[in-house]
Amino acid sequence: MVLACGGSGSYFYFMMVEIPQILADKIKTAQHVVVSTGAGVSAESGVPTFRGEDGIWKKMNPEELASIDGFMRNPDLVWEWYQHRRKIVSEVQPNPGHFAIAEMENLFPRFTLITQNVDNLHYRAGSSEVLELHGNITRNKCLDCNTFYDEEIDLEAGLPTCSCGGRIRPDVVWFGEMLPTRVLEAAFRAAEDADLFFTVGTSALIQPAASLPQIALRSGAFVVEVNIEPTPMTGHVGAFLQGKSGEVLPRVIEIIRGQ
Repeated sequence: MVLACGGSGSYFYFMMVEIPQILADKIKTAQHVVVSTGAGVSAESGVPTFRGEDGIWKKMNPEELASIDGFMRNPDLVWEWYQHRRKIVSEVQPNPGHFAIAEMENLFPRFTLITQNVDNLHYRAGSSEVLELHGNITRNKCLDCNTFYDEEIDLEAGLPTCSCGGRIRPDVVWFGEMLPTRVLEAAFRAAEDADLFFTVGTSALIQPAASLPQIALRSGAFVVEVNIEPTPMTGHVGAFLQGKSGEVLPRVIEIIRGQ
């Protein structure tokens, strides 16, 4: 595992197994820890990512499968696609990174988990509360009244409809849609209040999630990046832990428990 400490636009590497002492010291005194996760965390469980050379959007048209216009034009196609994605998600398991994050919740006075992922793996790993910026693929809601729809989806019986008559859709944020206001505001507040902030498995390119570690930095938090490769955020963080979250985060838990 490669670790780097730096900041102010530059960083340097340490080839070592131990967590940097500066991070260990921050862990000792942390009162509010925030973890923000992206697709890289779930990729370790086998959930396909959307971007990159093998990403889903290299093979599929997002305008047809993940937009309100596409849904209104061809709801059957969109539902078939999301039922396929749900099958993939149901067949994978949370990985050690998910479990380590769930364990963190019980090891600090205050803890907030924010995710861009919609796969429900954080909840399955034991996290009790998750700020889901992009929704949750295992839930459904009414297009008209926003009421959650808990019935099983059976496309052979026809497209699902709400008691109000509205169409049922997956509870995920599509292209062109706003993120849920309450969730986004809570994420911003957490970033502003954190004294230790982990950004894990994210490209640091997609807004508004990419702004969260920046907000934390401006508010005085010690920011830690965990990723398999450097990102645009790497040169600004307090510590860069290069590697898979499923390998790095359990080591962080060891440090926390060893304090």
